[in-house]
Amino acid sequence: MDTADFLQILDREGRLLAVAAAAAGTDAKVPTCPEWQVRDLLRHTGAVHRWAAAFVADGHPEPRPLGDPPDFDGAELVDWYRDSHRLLVDTLAAAPADVRCWTFHPAPNPSPLAFWTRRQAHETTIHRYDAETARGGTASPIAPDFAVDGIDELLRGFHARSKSRVRTPEPRVLRVRALGAGADGVWTVRLTDEPPATVREEAGAAEAELSGPADELYLALWNRGPVPTVSGDQSLAALWREKGGI
Repeated sequence: MDTADFLQILDREGRLLAVAAAAAGTDAKVPTCPEWQVRDLLRHTGAVHRWAAAFVADGHPEPRPLGDPPDFDGAELVDWYRDSHRLLVDTLAAAPADVRCWTFHPAPNPSPLAFWTRRQAHETTIHRYDAETARGGTASPIAPDFAVDGIDELLRGFHARSKSRVRTPEPRVLRVRALGAGADGVWTVRLTDEPPATVREEAGAAEAELSGPADELYLALWNRGPVPTVSGDQSLAALWREKGGI
């Protein structure tokens, strides 16, 4: 997938998020994030959109904190989210391909612009799913190739950082396998008392395997549902459920 693909997905997913949030109402509970109501979801995601857009627009080379979310609520908050999303999409669409700015994880990306477009496409997709669970009914589908990319970004990006809590006192090996048409992906995750080290290949024996259709596995690894299939040592799946949150 290329940056144009991710931008298109980001555009669509943010629109869907806003529609679901408006239908649910800002008081609605978010089942996938039990401590949140829809207003928290909108304030968080909108603030992240504005934060990301500023790095690209300003070419900012260093990390900086999220801005404070607004006190808006109800329809006014949904409109603020829509404006935040549009600002991000328009900023990424207008940015030069060689823009230089800060990024925050090591998953392979050809450029900072590619990083932020990809990252925000996945951020928005996960929170769109959250909004749709708050609304109820059938969630929008996630394409298998995009889900595989999101698994790769999570394993080789987020969990390669020092913030990852998925660690074991002794070395362990976990396999992750996406199944189905258009969803070819397998990863070997080596767990130690350091951040996980992941390669995108079937490298040696594994003590447990997490597998399933790419879209279900993607959501499960982001702790939005159960892992479809666990084989081998069940404790490694339990470790992921307990420590895999970002």
